[in-house]
Amino acid sequence: MRNILLTVSYDGTNFSGWQRQDKSDEKKPVRTVQGELEKVLESVHKTKINLQGSGRTDSGVHAVRQKANFLSPIDSIPAEKYVVALNSLLPDDIRILDSKEVDENFSSRFSAVTRTYRYFIVPSNRALATQMPYVWNIKNEPDIEKLNAMASVLKGELNFATFTAAGDQSKSTFRYVENARFFYEDLCPCGKAIVFEITANAFLWKMVRSLTGSMIFFEKNGYDEKYFKEVLDSCDRSKAGPTAPPQGLFLWDISYEGVRHDADYVKENSTED
Repeated sequence: MRNILLTVSYDGTNFSGWQRQDKSDEKKPVRTVQGELEKVLESVHKTKINLQGSGRTDSGVHAVRQKANFLSPIDSIPAEKYVVALNSLLPDDIRILDSKEVDENFSSRFSAVTRTYRYFIVPSNRALATQMPYVWNIKNEPDIEKLNAMASVLKGELNFATFTAAGDQSKSTFRYVENARFFYEDLCPCGKAIVFEITANAFLWKMVRSLTGSMIFFEKNGYDEKYFKEVLDSCDRSKAGPTAPPQGLFLWDISYEGVRHDADYVKENSTED
C-alpha cells in the first residue's frame, strides 16, 4: 500500500462541508467534498477508498490548500499523476493541486502542526456580485488598528469555550494560537478587503467565524481589546458576538513543519470550522 497525500482546493458554496455524510436530506444524497473525492478515487482504484482530511470545514466554507491522504492499493499510477487523473473526473468546484507519496505512518490530520484560516471581509458594501459567494460584505468601515488590538489577545494556549458552537464534541476547548492578525488585501476592482488570518494547532467548531463576527461586532459598538479579553476569559458563549457567515472563510494552508503544541488534547474528537 502506498500512502498518497493530496493538496486540494475547493469552492465550498455547493457543499455541505468537507466530511462525508451517510444521512440524506429529503431522500437526496448530501453533497460533501470528501464524498465526491472518495467516489472518484473508488472509480480509479475499483475498490473502496477511505480519504482522511486535515480538517473538517463546515458547509459553505472554502479551501485553498486542504490536505488529505489515502492508501492506494495499486502501483500503476505514479504519485504525481494523481493530479491529472483525478482532475479529469472531478467536478469543477474541486481541484487537486498536488499529489505525492508520503511515509506509511503519515496522517494528514494527526501529523499536522498548524492550520491557517483566512476570513475575507469587504467593508462599506463595496463587494461585486461575483465576489459575494466568497466574502462577508458589511455596511461599515472598521478601524483595523482596533481590530488588531483585539487580535493581539489571541496568542498562546487559550480556552476558546466562548467562541465555539453549541454541539462541539471536542474533549478540550483549549487551543494554541501561533498568530492572529487583520490586514488589507487588494480585491480589484472593488478596492481593499480586510482579511483576518489565524494560525493554530487546531480549531473548535465555528471558532474562526465566531471570533471574526465577534471582533467586527465589538469594534462597531465601541468595545476595546480589554473587553474582548474579558469575554474570552469568561468562557461564556452568550457573551460572544454574532457568528460571521461561512462564505468568507477559507482553509488557507496546513503545515507539517515544526512541533505541534499540546497535540494530545486535540487529537481525539477534534472538530474544525
